[in-house]
Amino acid sequence: METYFVLLGTAIILLMFLTLLRVIKGPTAIDRLIGVNMIGTKATLLIIIIGASNGRVDMFIDIAIAYALLNFMVSLATARFFQRTRFGGGIAKKEEVEP
Repeated sequence: METYFVLLGTAIILLMFLTLLRVIKGPTAIDRLIGVNMIGTKATLLIIIIGASNGRVDMFIDIAIAYALLNFMVSLATARFFQRTRFGGGIAKKEEVEP
């Protein structure tokens, strides 16, 4: 079972590096934001796998939930920032109507 966890963790780390390429090369800021969010999600899975391999899932699940919540809040805040500024790239902006 230990070999399975090591192979699964290695596959997730490989996928994190592939996602990092999207963060570096992303054509827009939103692509980069989604890539960073995906890396955070994979890191949450990796924390749970580490807990399962150590036999202490109860301890690591709390850390994983806190990390996932932090990742979600940062993604929301960054998306809100991109919505209100010109850095968004591909985001449709509201047209300002002059009275």
